[in-house]
Amino acid sequence: MTARDPHRFVNELEKSAIERLIARLESRAKDKVFTRLFDRYAAELIPGNGGKVLEVGCGTGATLRALVRRDDFVGEAVGVDQSQDFIEAARKFVAGESFVAKMTFDVGDAHRLDFPDGTFDIVFAHTLISHVTDPLSVLREMIRVLRPGGKLAIFDGDYASMTYALPDHDLGQRLDAALVKASFNNPRIMRDLPRMMPGFGLKLEAAWGEAVVEIGKGSYFKSFVETYAPYIVKAGLFPADVVEPWLAAQLKAIEDGTFFAACTYYTYIARRV
Repeated sequence: MTARDPHRFVNELEKSAIERLIARLESRAKDKVFTRLFDRYAAELIPGNGGKVLEVGCGTGATLRALVRRDDFVGEAVGVDQSQDFIEAARKFVAGESFVAKMTFDVGDAHRLDFPDGTFDIVFAHTLISHVTDPLSVLREMIRVLRPGGKLAIFDGDYASMTYALPDHDLGQRLDAALVKASFNNPRIMRDLPRMMPGFGLKLEAAWGEAVVEIGKGSYFKSFVETYAPYIVKAGLFPADVVEPWLAAQLKAIEDGTFFAACTYYTYIARRV
């Protein structure tokens, strides 16, 4: 067996696994630990009256809904994702919202976007680039559908920095690495993008990093490890009799108020020159 990023291969998952991913995406969107990261750059994604913004890899549409829900959003929002199940969920979640007329969700491959050149004023990817098959092809497509002078935003984690505390430090480090390998196709891609951007005709205008840390209690990292730890076993990286006690130890630490987990996330705002 080999590691298979569940988001990369979402169309090959069983229905129950897809439902767990949908639940994870929606719970993450409500977690204040994580939503503050989007809130910090959301104002950069306002296209203006008559403008169009595209989210590539929109999942269940939770991030795009948060954007359109803002009082200052006056444009049109489009979300694409490779998963029909995710898109159906996105359409369901937005159906009762007052801003539904501003939003469109469609199935689409980030590597081959079905839009003409220069369609959008703003294009962004929120925790997508770490999962895709070919980050360079995705970046190239995002730029292609962005108008000259338009804005591109990429937010994702440097997942090589992800860690969960365990008294056995050596085993903990190896389980951290296994969790990352099982969950992300491109765990270090955010380290590479700054040097790649100029070659793609992008000018980096702003960038920053933030540590997401939960100490004592856990919500964001609790949901993460519960969702993705089983993929360590599926990938054959560790047997269940190692992974399950490790997961139980993390949940017990949350109950006891002794939990620790951390990961660094980065935001890049660039302009197509």
